Amino acid sequence: MKIKYYPDADALVVRILDEKPDHGEQVGEEMILHYTKDNKLVKIEILDASRTVIDFLQPILSQKPLKASRATA
Repeated sequence: MKIKYYPDADALVVRILDEKPDHGEQVGEEMILHYTKDNKLVKIEILDASRTVIDFLQPILSQKPLKASRATA
């Protein structure tokens, strides 16, 4: 699995397989699922990622806040 963020488009792409997608299906306003001809999920594209990912993680973070990380020089 590979994850890449594209800041210019504010899109987060999670590549599950290294196969070429044949088609995509939009799920809601923020997500596109890409499939092969055999309907295997290849990648997940999250649009408006800076907001969408935070909205998704907020319930988790409210239950278990992140500890401050220690900066190393």
